[in-house]
Amino acid sequence: MLNICLLGCGGGMPMPFRNLSSTLFEYKGRKILLDCGEGTQVSIRMISWGFKSIDLIIISHTHGDHIVGLPGLLSTIGNSGRVDDLTIIGPKGIKEVVENLLIIAKYLPYKINILENEEEINLKLNKEKGLEVNDKEWDLKINSIECDHSSPCLGYNFYIKRDRKFNVEKAIKNNVPKLLWNKLQKENSVEFEGKIYNPDMVLGDNRRGIKVSFITDSRPVENMAEFIKESDLFICEGTYGDDKDIEKAIKNKHMTFRESSNLAKRGNVKKLLLTHFSPAMINPKEYLDNIEFPNYIIGEDRLKLSIKFEEENN
Repeated sequence: MLNICLLGCGGGMPMPFRNLSSTLFEYKGRKILLDCGEGTQVSIRMISWGFKSIDLIIISHTHGDHIVGLPGLLSTIGNSGRVDDLTIIGPKGIKEVVENLLIIAKYLPYKINILENEEEINLKLNKEKGLEVNDKEWDLKINSIECDHSSPCLGYNFYIKRDRKFNVEKAIKNNVPKLLWNKLQKENSVEFEGKIYNPDMVLGDNRRGIKVSFITDSRPVENMAEFIKESDLFICEGTYGDDKDIEKAIKNKHMTFRESSNLAKRGNVKKLLLTHFSPAMINPKEYLDNIEFPNYIIGEDRLKLSIKFEEENN
């Protein structure tokens, strides 16, 4: 099960009732942070999810409302007792920006690895050190897409792999020695007594995992619908609720509710979560009639969602 908390749903500037862009994923006790606007630390403290187990920070782009909370957060993570490496992922230019921000957070007890403009990243869940980049084995795959914004910006999708079920009847039928079952269940091939045994000899069919897509800030891009296709959750900016603000959206390279919801429809996603609201939009719920997708949620600070694997829903 993947747990998600929308830490901040504002864009541009913080409001008394709305923090800036930030979302936290939790999977098997480990955490991924998407963007780090002002108020991120406050919301994490309020939901009591903790700081030490944040293994990965993903930045969509380097505008202030998505990144200025980073120096303070990195210091707090250090003060929480973390010593294992932490990875930061972002668009072109993220390395220079992070290094400059770290001038005010120089003394961290852990190493920061920065990956810039990566199209695909595989992560393996290490029980002791958390989520680590691993090219060969993976539990979580992250893909990126270039957005249409006023600075280099990436959208992301996340796919959590669902392990195949062990099939005892299949293992017996294929004469697989029991002492090899455990290794094969972990999808490792094994050589034993001159014979190669592979995972397909004991495992069932592939099972659908969990897919979450995240797009902010951007105009709608043609290939986005394919990128977000059949996501269990599509987290998308909805900077402007009013259709009359379409010219502002085009000029500032954002989306209206209608555009975001049309994108969700074309991508055939299961659920749409709207976020990144303009400071001028005090009450996003005034514009619900402009949403052209049935299964949507209007984001609020510290809104929590859980996504289960399909079999867990039965």
